[in-house]
Amino acid sequence: MAVLSISNAHLAYGHVALLDGASFSLETGERVGLIGRNGTGKSSLLKVLAQIEKLDDGLLQLQQGLTSVYVPQEPVMNPESTIFETVSEGVAEAKALRERYEIHDPEDDLEWVAERIEHIGAWNWEQRVEETLQRLDLDGTRLVGSLSGGLKKRVALGRALVAQPDVLLLDEPTNHLDLDAINWLEELLNSFKGSLLLITHDRSFLDNVANRIVELDRGQLRGYPGNFAAFTAAKAFELENEALYNARFDKILAQEEVWIRKGVEARRTRSVARIQRLEQMRLAHAARRDVQGKVKLDIDTGGASGKIVAELENVNKSYGGRVIVRDFTGTILRGDKVGLVGANGAGKTTLLKMILGQLAPDSGEVRMGSKINVAYFDQMRDVLDLDATLADTISPGSEWIEIGNQRKHVKSYLGDFLFSPARANSPVRSLSGGERNRLLLARLFARPANVLVLDEPTNDLDIETLELLEELLSEYDGTVFLVSHDRRFLDNVVTSTIVNEGDGRWREYEGGVQDWLTQSKRAAAINEAKAKQAPASVAAPVAAPVAAPAPAPVVASKKKLSYKEQRELDELPAKVAALEAEQVHLNALLNGTELYGQGAARIAEVTARAGDIDTELLALMERWEALEAK
Repeated sequence: MAVLSISNAHLAYGHVALLDGASFSLETGERVGLIGRNGTGKSSLLKVLAQIEKLDDGLLQLQQGLTSVYVPQEPVMNPESTIFETVSEGVAEAKALRERYEIHDPEDDLEWVAERIEHIGAWNWEQRVEETLQRLDLDGTRLVGSLSGGLKKRVALGRALVAQPDVLLLDEPTNHLDLDAINWLEELLNSFKGSLLLITHDRSFLDNVANRIVELDRGQLRGYPGNFAAFTAAKAFELENEALYNARFDKILAQEEVWIRKGVEARRTRSVARIQRLEQMRLAHAARRDVQGKVKLDIDTGGASGKIVAELENVNKSYGGRVIVRDFTGTILRGDKVGLVGANGAGKTTLLKMILGQLAPDSGEVRMGSKINVAYFDQMRDVLDLDATLADTISPGSEWIEIGNQRKHVKSYLGDFLFSPARANSPVRSLSGGERNRLLLARLFARPANVLVLDEPTNDLDIETLELLEELLSEYDGTVFLVSHDRRFLDNVVTSTIVNEGDGRWREYEGGVQDWLTQSKRAAAINEAKAKQAPASVAAPVAAPVAAPAPAPVVASKKKLSYKEQRELDELPAKVAALEAEQVHLNALLNGTELYGQGAARIAEVTARAGDIDTELLALMERWEALEAK
């Protein structure tokens, strides 16, 4: 049953139609991911559904008595209020009703007030707030003004959840959240009993949370069952069919235009019906809203840096008695693409500054490479002058820009980033958040650099631009340092990941986030296997250590593997990889919706197999450890 819906909806800003006869409904218990290009109107649609903005035309219908809460990208909160006071704003009606009842105004309808208090559970609103704070791990006494961006987002979610809404509308909820917080939010939203509509460009988040994807594309809303992975496959097939249809349509239209322009003899034999069909085809072609162009990204690497970009040996750094970096050693080579992962405030920026020689360590040695030219992508967009035009932001005082060996007009270059020539002289402040990020990328890539530092570049970028940026960075010859909480983006770009493991300790892993998680899981499984074997050695007599110098055990431990054992060891990595690939496939099935229409037997089969894989992986890990120990 639909809790809210829009039908034949029209909404436009200027000459751009954001909604063009669109229809959409949100069902009870659904978790819908809303995606689309930057500037297509996703946030505007959310505001319409939250009744903050109105449609130009069309119908918005809400279920009677429906309560919905909207959490914007940048929630507004009083910095002087405590977290408890801010979250309590979500139960404002409950507070007001209970105050009315406690005043005992004889002119007030206390019977109605008491019934309403009972209906919305207002008697114990303080307990609801406290339970929500505890669930979100928030200290209610802290002032909002002292919080980081991630904690402020958590407070905003608390203010929404304490209201116990039927519908939760979230605009970019993962912005400013670190990986742990994103995982926490996934669990929170998956346990939410109401309906959910959220805007996000985090593809892993969509895969783990959404059970339906709705795309806002050229003024229309199209729904796709399942998570983002299912949407990707369906969308590719749909676009291929659309392109084929348009190509056939355009070929017929061109033939008809040639026919209508033939000489006098042809005019005598014209078919009235054929002429009418041509007029209809012309109108259909004029009304067609083609797929927008793609961002064209290119970058000038300038001269190559030295082979070694930076070497760090036993580096330490502390602030105010807190250890930020403890005994870190590492080497960054030209062409490395390094991701930095850690909780907000863990010290990613501090470590990055030491790697680039901008901050001296308290102890240890940092050796910098030669011919290094660094370009920065600023997370907070502070480098943008809001009153400057787009053209001046890219190329101040000149209409031309040099990219490698190419010379481009600034309007043409802006066009590569989907900014029309008419907007080249518009002020930066007229851009949306995603468009400002796109402008920052255009500015960044316009300057020669052999080392790129990208601090949260994925915030507000649409998925298509993200995928193109991934492709560019993968082909980039220089060195990349990437600070991001977008797991899919990191996995598709980086060659190694430096991870904060607590207490100022940082460790470098080969590969991306998924590789780090896999290696961590494997290490934990091996340690667990060792712990299970520990009691046997502990049970040995106390006198046993005295006999330890005997050479026999040492000789036994150095015994060579048999041919069969060596072959088994060689085959283990492939077996582990195959099981992990199967595990990923089964998890995708369990997180999607297609499986649940295939019957109980199939569901039970997939669930049982998913459980068996964990046991098989652990057994393989233990065998791997045993063979390597020989």
